[in-house]
Amino acid sequence: MSGPGEGRSGRRPGSADTRGRVLAAARASFGERGFDGATVRDVAARAGVDPALVHHYFGSKQQLFVAAMEFPPLVQAVIPELLAGPREGLGERIVLFIVGLWDGPGVRPLLTGLLRSATTDPVAAAMLRGLLAEGPFLALATAIDRPDADLRALLVGSQLIGLAMARYVMAVEPIASATPDDLARAVGPTIQRYLAGDLEAEPPQDGRGGTP
Repeated sequence: MSGPGEGRSGRRPGSADTRGRVLAAARASFGERGFDGATVRDVAARAGVDPALVHHYFGSKQQLFVAAMEFPPLVQAVIPELLAGPREGLGERIVLFIVGLWDGPGVRPLLTGLLRSATTDPVAAAMLRGLLAEGPFLALATAIDRPDADLRALLVGSQLIGLAMARYVMAVEPIASATPDDLARAVGPTIQRYLAGDLEAEPPQDGRGGTP
């Protein structure tokens, strides 16, 4: 029987810090390679742990992906702030906030991991559908109290996810290097119409071929 000062045989349980390192490594790996390209061995190497420890914490690679791709509930918390300003500037405020959030080092790997994986992995695809249909975009559309909130949320989400694909995954220029302010001015009017405008009417055109 071991005494108080003697170590036990076998693998020691990892600390919460170790679990956090594994999740951070998983976000980086999935963000760079997508679900199909990432491996538990690569995640373990990035985290500096044995692959068996990754399985001990999370089971399968699929379970690790789900745990690593959990978005922080930041958008719901700022909805009152986004709605507090003038209604006509809501679309630009949303784009400015969302792009600023996505540009952050803590969220960008989550976003790229989900986008890269959704085309090949059904669980990732379901997570993206949930983000579009039931996530913060629906909360925003519902808070505005306009008809067809479900449709409006999907339109906003699809527009912003397309922007994210072009900016972060495909790195299409000049979208990839545009500032959040530039993107807010360019995309904000479309988001504005989707959230608060008349969905059946043709959007008015300005001199540059866009909505004013």
